[in-house]
Amino acid sequence: MQQLKRHLTNAFFLIMTFAAVAAGQSLNREISLQNGGTIGIINHFGRVDVSAELKKEETEGAAADETKLSKVRLTATSSEVIIESEIKVDAATGRIRITVESKDPSKRIDLSLIIPERSNINIETLDGEIRVSGNLRSIEAKTVTGTIAVDVPVEDVNYRLFWTASRPRYLSDFLLEKIKERSGGKFEIKGRHRGDVKTKKHGDTETEPETASVTSEGNSAATESDKAEMQTISLKLTTARGIILLNVPPNEVSSDLRERPLTNAAKAIIRSGDSLLTEAIRRAAPKYFSDYARTLPPVKREPSFADKTRAADVPRANVKMAAVRVTDLNNRTIGGLKAEDFLITENNEPREILYVRPATAPVNLVLLLDVSGSVDNYVNFIRKAARNFVNTVDRYDRLSIVIFNDDVKVLSGFTTDKTKLSESLDTFDAGGSTAYYDSLAYTLAETLRPLKGERTAIVILTDGDDNRSFLAFDSLLGSIQESGALIYPLYVPSALIAAAANNDPNAALDPLRTRYNGLTSKAEGEGEKLAKVSGGVYYPITQLSQIQTAYDDIVVQLRNAYSVTFRSEIAGTSANGASPRLKIKVNKQNMFVSIGSVVPVQNLP
Repeated sequence: MQQLKRHLTNAFFLIMTFAAVAAGQSLNREISLQNGGTIGIINHFGRVDVSAELKKEETEGAAADETKLSKVRLTATSSEVIIESEIKVDAATGRIRITVESKDPSKRIDLSLIIPERSNINIETLDGEIRVSGNLRSIEAKTVTGTIAVDVPVEDVNYRLFWTASRPRYLSDFLLEKIKERSGGKFEIKGRHRGDVKTKKHGDTETEPETASVTSEGNSAATESDKAEMQTISLKLTTARGIILLNVPPNEVSSDLRERPLTNAAKAIIRSGDSLLTEAIRRAAPKYFSDYARTLPPVKREPSFADKTRAADVPRANVKMAAVRVTDLNNRTIGGLKAEDFLITENNEPREILYVRPATAPVNLVLLLDVSGSVDNYVNFIRKAARNFVNTVDRYDRLSIVIFNDDVKVLSGFTTDKTKLSESLDTFDAGGSTAYYDSLAYTLAETLRPLKGERTAIVILTDGDDNRSFLAFDSLLGSIQESGALIYPLYVPSALIAAAANNDPNAALDPLRTRYNGLTSKAEGEGEKLAKVSGGVYYPITQLSQIQTAYDDIVVQLRNAYSVTFRSEIAGTSANGASPRLKIKVNKQNMFVSIGSVVPVQNLP
């Protein structure tokens, strides 16, 4: 009987363990906390993400009652099963302490919390990232190498940023005080930022805000200064060697966080008036940005879609010609289509198609060359590869050559003179760091912006790894889509060029060497995304012979476009002359149409 009980007990525990595994990998808890309370978190096994949430009664205008309880929602996630005892929670009325305790030091456990606004939060990690967002009373965060990213209201912020084992690496959306070096190689940035709180002045003395009555049911009147003080946020952020971000998304952080003078590329981007790119540069170099911006006349920004007043469609009978591209599921262009393959509607009503012909308008091409490499014969490789492209493009296409390393330089403006283009390639040397993202933004903002509405494309020859730009990769995507330029990235590993330069016939026999001739996964992912967002094609190069094949394919891709002439009864309203009520489709599966410019046709052939 005892043996039977033992078997039943073992079976029970096996069933419970299996159930935990099946359910595993996440754990959810709700914990009560008094309004204005403190949450302490220690997680040496992963990252911590905290978001402050406004309570419903506060959105309806009622003041927070700190005698009441609110809910803290805790979620723990892991690729492995989380055991209840690994998430230790000690809760009292005004304080919660959460500690991650795992017996396996290699097991990663991430914590995510939603907490009440105006709470106090205290977080400690080792290598794990810390993210905190929302209107909190105080945020204390401590990490060794993890990033600390804070996103808070900026009306009144008291801050102390402290690095214990490295020079400061940080990015802030508002101006901070100067860095001060402390004893023992420690660094501190400390101060107070006042944002939109209005003040009155008496002579040269700035005082606290004027008082104003603020009443609510059951509460006495409060002054504006009291209210401002109540909304003060205290930041105490400490790291050994990590990065601190204040109101800057981590995906918009550039590869080089050192405060440094603006490059020619960065200055051109600021002058362009592109608000997204300009803001990213301002955050990366606030002092140098401000100094340079003061030297410029007021920027005349182009109207955006959000604030442009759209004119009503005006009925009118005329003939128009649309430049269109047709692509498949892999974003490759499709040629050989005829008029009967297209369907055009305006206001969901079909329109007569008069002609469909291959596009003959020349393309404005920018060849963007990475000349930052320092391996033997790299400069000779770049020159040869660039000349091959110059000789490959159609003789009617206009080509500009732009090179980049630490900064950007235009070797040749747009021209069809291939001799001039070839000669310009003898005027540079290779070497230096790689400001790839800045150079791409420069090409969009400076080189292609005057050609908006025309057919434009950028062909890039690089290894795809950036280590010097003010801009981050994600900062580019909106401007790329708005530009309408097709992007064709050719990503060539630098080690592949070095191996080819050795002329070693046995190099390909070494599998370890071959392994390190590939692209980084980061570069490869970004190359694919660039092509997809712009409508181009990505070419990862694994053999140097593939470069010419890619060139030939790019020329084919550019030529596979159409001019579609049709009868129209509405006026164009967007920047490219097309009405949003115009739809052009292909009556075949898995084919997609993108509309370029739409122009009126005065005289039919």
